[in-house]
Amino acid sequence: MTTATPRTAPQARRHLWTRCPGCRRTIMTVRKARLEGVCPSCGHHDRLPATDRLAALLDPGSLTPLPFAVRRSDPLGFRDVLPYPERLRAAASATGLAEAVVAAAGTIEGTPVVCAAMDFRFLGGSLGCAAGELLTLAMETALERKAPFVVLTASGGARMQEGVLSLMQMAKTSQALAALDEAGLLTVALVTEPTFGGVAASFATSTDVILAEPGARLGFAGPRVIEETIGERLPDGFQRAEFLLEHGLIDAVVPRRELRRTLACLLRAAQRPAPRPRPAPDPAALVRDPARLDRRDPWETVQAARDPARPGVLDFALYEVPDLVQLHGDRVSGDCEAVVGGVGTFRGRPIVLIGHQKGGGTAERVRRRFGMGTPQGYRKAGRLLRLAAKLGLPVVTIVNTPGAYPGVEAEAHGQALAIAENIKLMSGLPVPVVTVITGEGGSGGALGLAVANRVLVCQNACYSVISPEGCAAILWKSGQAARTAAAALRLDAAELLRMGVADAIVPETGDERPAALAARIGDGIEAMLAELLPMDPDELVADRRSRFRGYGRDAAHRLPSPAHERV
Repeated sequence: MTTATPRTAPQARRHLWTRCPGCRRTIMTVRKARLEGVCPSCGHHDRLPATDRLAALLDPGSLTPLPFAVRRSDPLGFRDVLPYPERLRAAASATGLAEAVVAAAGTIEGTPVVCAAMDFRFLGGSLGCAAGELLTLAMETALERKAPFVVLTASGGARMQEGVLSLMQMAKTSQALAALDEAGLLTVALVTEPTFGGVAASFATSTDVILAEPGARLGFAGPRVIEETIGERLPDGFQRAEFLLEHGLIDAVVPRRELRRTLACLLRAAQRPAPRPRPAPDPAALVRDPARLDRRDPWETVQAARDPARPGVLDFALYEVPDLVQLHGDRVSGDCEAVVGGVGTFRGRPIVLIGHQKGGGTAERVRRRFGMGTPQGYRKAGRLLRLAAKLGLPVVTIVNTPGAYPGVEAEAHGQALAIAENIKLMSGLPVPVVTVITGEGGSGGALGLAVANRVLVCQNACYSVISPEGCAAILWKSGQAARTAAAALRLDAAELLRMGVADAIVPETGDERPAALAARIGDGIEAMLAELLPMDPDELVADRRSRFRGYGRDAAHRLPSPAHERV
């Protein structure tokens, strides 16, 4: 046995142990490698080489490098301290890569995908002509193969040594991404530490879904540039993933160990697999004749609809869409916890699920504003509706809200505009839309998610233009007349069915378990989708528009034109 010399022993110890940049604790190098570069103490995510990222992301044995070759060039004859070609050779020697982008095809839990990963070690992952071309070729390969595209970003921005030609790569990669949009192919960005400048202002932030690793920074300008420009100290956590999520700019912060599962759920939905055979739901489970419903005091229905136990969208998803991947943020100013949604699988069929969530305990209900959506929530819903249209996925919305949030901040951010945009968007959506009113259906806040081909109403739910209390205060000049107003508004299930606002009622016993009610709601949704799925996009839009065109049709009519105006 040989004994290490004093010179090699410290080197061996350094090889065995590594120090976490986050918490400064030491950890065995081999253990950190098994954890894919994540510190077990503080969760700090180390930067990884692009090849390691792809190997960890794609199924074992499926990774196939795309056959792209790089021809190095120096379009400007650029020289700073070193000539640009020497910098390129040094980066290639240090990393073993030809450029800052590595592209490959493979599968993630069996679903084919095309990926491109950026490597910060190669000139800071900067976007030059070759890097831009590799990214564009990868996207064009995804288009040819009709496969989803996933990009893993890590970049300081556009490459200065290639001047304005580097700037042009922002537009080139963005238009390649637009071609994937036009083809209805899912695009996903995983933002890793750091992603700045031209990459952040192009393809990294214009994909369908933006995920980020914990602590990853994303922004147009770097923090040092910002501080020097504005002369102010930036707040803690500025531009980091958690800050971005809070401000509605990304969909989720996903730890590295959960990334494959999250992507797999998204990719399965994008593939539109054929649904598994299932027995057709019993149509008798739905009530289509109002005479079959027991008469009850409408005010009692209002009280039942307001029961905190009434199911919201996440309560329904727990039983019927267990693989739901929630997407967050309006990509403009924030997120809303009262309106939530995402992509998942309902009884073997991928769907986009959106709805209101009031919450359980008091703290959660306050945080979710008791199910009252904000402009950010309705704009997030709009994002999801457009994603459904792009991917050809049915939309299911779950409505349980007393109404849209009426605060000053909501008005300042355009509450009415956000709801109006959704109503118009849903009117022309080329995919099936089914809405279920599970509790309160309060005014425009409900309708902003309920412009559907088919509307189901739970027996203990209500749907109204205004709350009984509000109606009583305005018309009776007294909130004490709420019971009278509830009866006058005809907001209960039987009346909604009679007026044609509801297509069917989901019956309730009043004491069933949440899973049983969710299953009954699911049966109703499945029955409605069975009616809608055979329709083509034009038929679906015509069906929905005809539905809403019919409400109040007899309230006015067109007069014959005077004789002198007739042609």
